[in-house]
Amino acid sequence: MRKVVVVSSDAMVGEDLEIYKNMPSYKRLFEGGAMVRKVSSIYPTVTFPAHATMMTGFYPGHHGIFSNMQLIPGSDPTPWQWNSDFLHTTDIFREAKKKGLITAAVLWPVTAFNTAIDYHIADYWAQSEDETTVDAFRRAGANDEVAEIVKKNMHLFEGNERVHPYRDDFGMACAADIIRKYAPDLLLVHPANIDDVRHKYGVFGPHIKEALKDLDRWMLMIADALEERGILDDTDVFLVSDHGQLDVRRNIALNVIFKEHGLIDVDADGHIKDWKAWCLSNGMSAIVFLKDKSDKALHDEVRSLLDNLLEEGLYGFSRIFEEEEVMKLYTYGGPFSFVLETDGYTAFADSYERPLVKPLDNSDYRFGAATHGYLPEKGPQPLLVAKGPDIKPGVIVEKSHIVNEAPTYARILGFEIPGADGSAIEEILR
Repeated sequence: MRKVVVVSSDAMVGEDLEIYKNMPSYKRLFEGGAMVRKVSSIYPTVTFPAHATMMTGFYPGHHGIFSNMQLIPGSDPTPWQWNSDFLHTTDIFREAKKKGLITAAVLWPVTAFNTAIDYHIADYWAQSEDETTVDAFRRAGANDEVAEIVKKNMHLFEGNERVHPYRDDFGMACAADIIRKYAPDLLLVHPANIDDVRHKYGVFGPHIKEALKDLDRWMLMIADALEERGILDDTDVFLVSDHGQLDVRRNIALNVIFKEHGLIDVDADGHIKDWKAWCLSNGMSAIVFLKDKSDKALHDEVRSLLDNLLEEGLYGFSRIFEEEEVMKLYTYGGPFSFVLETDGYTAFADSYERPLVKPLDNSDYRFGAATHGYLPEKGPQPLLVAKGPDIKPGVIVEKSHIVNEAPTYARILGFEIPGADGSAIEEILR
């Protein structure tokens, strides 16, 4: 029985392979395998929409994940779109279960509460001070067996549940234990340390080599677990990523302007009473929601304001997409009305209080030294390397897209994802 293990190393890019190729885990798992030189991401190049595409084979305009965040104007912090219920489509786990396969996922976005995952540690965390980490993972889908694995490895990140690389140390150790104990037919795991260091220190620099050393250590853990279980020769192992990053110079809060034009109404304490338009940051793009999307007069008012800001050239965006336009161009659609694309060095904030230009810091992934969310053709590109019994050795494919990844895994495992936008990357398959 064929098995598939997918490690999505968040924000890893093709340029990183020049370093990673010399590390032990690459030589052990991927040398002589297949590679896609440039893998295009979706628009926006943001983790949750991208990983939803990577596990469904659908673009965001179809699967429904429009951002990492939910639309809750004024919330602090804004809740993430971590629940599988937010998906409008099927996914590879649901289709695998229909075929009787054993499924697993560790820290993979948009999987919380997905009942088709047998061994599951969701990308999720405690939602109150009264909830323990184990309780949070249980509530999001961890069964008793997985809860024991969580308890065994909690010392790796206890007190640092949302801090990298501790969260990744924990996640990769748990993934290795799931392989050893349960040998799932399909395992998707998501370490995000490379993404974190790029946000903190910039796209390239010595910090990337150090983060790749961590990835090397974690991939060796996966290799050891597969070997100990006796299934390494039966497993197709993929190393993929979701997006790259670009360096950022400033951070602009367009909701400040919306508020000052009467589109956001606050009370005496500064809390939102009502809103007509809201700008939600996707890092280096922003999506503008209208409270009543069908209100033509409101649409025209907001569009006129955005056109004026664009003409002034000071507010961080270089292009305005209507939702219908961006759906046609990038299959990115949803309950928003406009998408604002960065000028190449500006990220966007959600705040509606001055100052208009916010300081860069790493309190939020969107506001660091580098970030993502821009058009997919920009900047360093994601990667795909693979090796295993179903992978053609030595094949190099010039281009593909993350939408093709889930259909590729499905093809190996003997099923299709009905209606998927993507298709299997046949060039790398035997």
